[in-house]
Amino acid sequence: MKKTTPCVGLQKAIAEYPTLRAFADALGVRYQVVQQWLRNGVPAEYAPEIEKLVQGRVRCEELNSRVDWTYLRSTGVGSLSTDGEA
Repeated sequence: MKKTTPCVGLQKAIAEYPTLRAFADALGVRYQVVQQWLRNGVPAEYAPEIEKLVQGRVRCEELNSRVDWTYLRSTGVGSLSTDGEA
């Protein structure tokens, strides 16, 4: 199975906004943090927020492959599911 590198998913999410800074502002982080994520990957704790921000057009799996997101979705942990309300 082909894995998506963390920065590809993040680039797709950023593309939903006019600028990287606008994306960072919407997420509530500094733009320098997003630039660092482009190089090093998105921390797991931000992946669900980014998925929500772009209304599921970029999934957590595309942002951070180190977490078993499928398992977490199936267990209903937190508000990770985008199928309904948590």
